[in-house]
Amino acid sequence: MENRRDFLKTSALAAAAVLTNVPGSKAEEKEKIIKPLTVKPIVVSTWKFGIEANEEAWKILANNGRALDAVEAGVKVPESNMKERSVGLGGRPDRDGHVTLDACIMDEFANIGSVACLEHIKHPISVARAVMEKSPHVMIVGDGALQFALAHGFTKEKGVVEESQKEWKEWLKTSNYKPPVNIENHDTIGMIAMDSNGNFSGACTTSGLAYKMHGRVGDSPIIGAGLFVDNEVGAATATGHGEEVIRIAGCHTVVELMRQGKSPQQACEEAVARIVKITKNRGKDLKDIQVGFIAINQNGQYGAYCVQTGFNFAVYNGSGNTLIDSDSFIK
Repeated sequence: MENRRDFLKTSALAAAAVLTNVPGSKAEEKEKIIKPLTVKPIVVSTWKFGIEANEEAWKILANNGRALDAVEAGVKVPESNMKERSVGLGGRPDRDGHVTLDACIMDEFANIGSVACLEHIKHPISVARAVMEKSPHVMIVGDGALQFALAHGFTKEKGVVEESQKEWKEWLKTSNYKPPVNIENHDTIGMIAMDSNGNFSGACTTSGLAYKMHGRVGDSPIIGAGLFVDNEVGAATATGHGEEVIRIAGCHTVVELMRQGKSPQQACEEAVARIVKITKNRGKDLKDIQVGFIAINQNGQYGAYCVQTGFNFAVYNGSGNTLIDSDSFIK
């Protein structure tokens, strides 16, 4: 008969086997870390500025706060940074010289709010939340979004910071539109979180592609593309070339793959594989695009994957706040 020590050892090994992913890619191998059944709270966000954003979100999560409040507070950090060239009013303008902002937010009840082509407002994520909570709509754009923001107490700011305006004027000399594939002149902070009650929320905010056509909208403010939350399954957000994410309803796809039983890592990898296949079928060069996904599930497991190297993401859980280089399709 097994003694108590042998029984506990056998039980622990069995539990580890359940939580360990099926062998696959190198990224999946990295994910094979024995974790408790549920790791919560947890917050995951895109790019290096996610580290600082996570710190702000964690203040709320660590005090049993709601994930919705945490993700809003977190992404407001890069929105506030006027030196940041890919998020908020410090972002690079479109080809007509306007800084236009896109954002969306989603909570555990599938409440959603979104703004696109919003100008002159410091925190588009908070306007998106106001759309969610104080309007009968889910998306307001352009001048209408600005009017809505001002009517709800937001303050109008100047449109373009001096440094961004200098860069735009320099760009006008050639007007060459071939954006680098990573964070150099476009990108997003997407943040997803699970709070201590096991509820999910997400937020996504960006100034979009630098020197884009005026009125262009990417995936960031589109629920199901740049962000999706399902409280029964988990959450996902995206970064990179929004047009490519929209083609596959990227974040909804990732969450649905998790619903089917895939780990966050496996789901992100399959979504990227679909983008790769579509890009090749369209006769386009993969080296000209970058898309990255991050995802979390109900067990507090996380995953990330991108088209090519250069994407990183930040994870804050009980083990601390860590910046991680994502695995990629193109090595």
